[in-house]
Amino acid sequence: MSEFTQGGPFEAVPLTKGPFHHFFGYYDKHQWDASDRRLLTLQVPFADRSPGPEDVAKIGVIDTHRENRLEIVGETRSWCWQQACMLQWLPQADDDIIYNDRIGDRFVSVIQALNVGVGLGQKTDRRILPRPIYTVSPDGRTALSLNFSRLARTRPGYGYAGLPDFRERDPHPADDGVFIMDLQTGDHDLVVSIDALARLDPVPSMEGATHWVNHLLFNPTSKRFIFLHRWNSGKGFETRMYTCGVNGDGLHRVPIDRASHFVWYDDDHILVWARSADHGDAYHLCTDRSDKTEAIGKDVFTRDGHCTRSPDGAWMLTDEYTGQDGKRPLMLYHLESGRRIDLLRLASLPAPVTELRCDLHPRWNRSGTQICIDSTHEGTRQMYLVDVSSLTRSA
Repeated sequence: MSEFTQGGPFEAVPLTKGPFHHFFGYYDKHQWDASDRRLLTLQVPFADRSPGPEDVAKIGVIDTHRENRLEIVGETRSWCWQQACMLQWLPQADDDIIYNDRIGDRFVSVIQALNVGVGLGQKTDRRILPRPIYTVSPDGRTALSLNFSRLARTRPGYGYAGLPDFRERDPHPADDGVFIMDLQTGDHDLVVSIDALARLDPVPSMEGATHWVNHLLFNPTSKRFIFLHRWNSGKGFETRMYTCGVNGDGLHRVPIDRASHFVWYDDDHILVWARSADHGDAYHLCTDRSDKTEAIGKDVFTRDGHCTRSPDGAWMLTDEYTGQDGKRPLMLYHLESGRRIDLLRLASLPAPVTELRCDLHPRWNRSGTQICIDSTHEGTRQMYLVDVSSLTRSA
């Protein structure tokens, strides 16, 4: 049986401030460096419209040991409100960051080294890779990629402006889908095609529908990945969730419906908000390459959120969309005891269109003692820190 308790005197401490807006984006990437000292951010001059082809976001590094000093280290023309430019620290490298950009008629990714000990933010070199990244493998060797122009057209707020979808007239192209790219050489291959997915156990709603892929994520050992296959015939999109080997082998359809936000719980299990006949709408723990599922916190979570597991595996961190009171809740859930702790409820500026909303997208630091969120509760889009060490160190 789960418990529902108020967390107590937790505070959202400002990490950034105006007049510019600052945000990080998605919840499943490393915002903190390996030392838990520096955090990444994007800085933009507006937050009331979608970014256009020439809108530039500045890439910044915040040093928490120097009074949260922010230094700009680069810029990008490939960004969106939900997932920014996929900015993150590169795994297995102490001082390298990776992010997406647009150069000429291509979306690309950039690996940039920052100079350790010479001064925060001073650049040493930039290496351009031929495809944009969606997710980086935990071993730091490869990345998964997709067509961000198609994503911008089919799911506004998640793709990038500036380049046309090269297969716009094809509802399920055979030469588009999930790509894997070597981060050393830039070599890349298509491993799952949209056409193959559209032909796999088709249903009536796929007739005449436009298909795409979204939300790619490697498992902890970098051997398999998750992705969502989506299609829309004009009546709203539908979703199937799959896992797959990195070479396109071992494709497995996860036996749930309406899969939304997810994370790898461990190498063989997936934590996902979804619907099933057994558990209804709930957080599901699904066993990879199996039909086995169970519910997590079914009696205390009734709405979708951006879920992750703490570095020590003891806690689930999540948020929810805006409630009837106009606020967004931030919660921790102790996985062993079933105890839910509500940390904060933060007001959110109304968004004129869905893609402009500011989700909290809570992100752990490496030691599991702090959480960083994006929020508009003080009138601009900024980043805030929430110290949860009193909970996570005593669990």
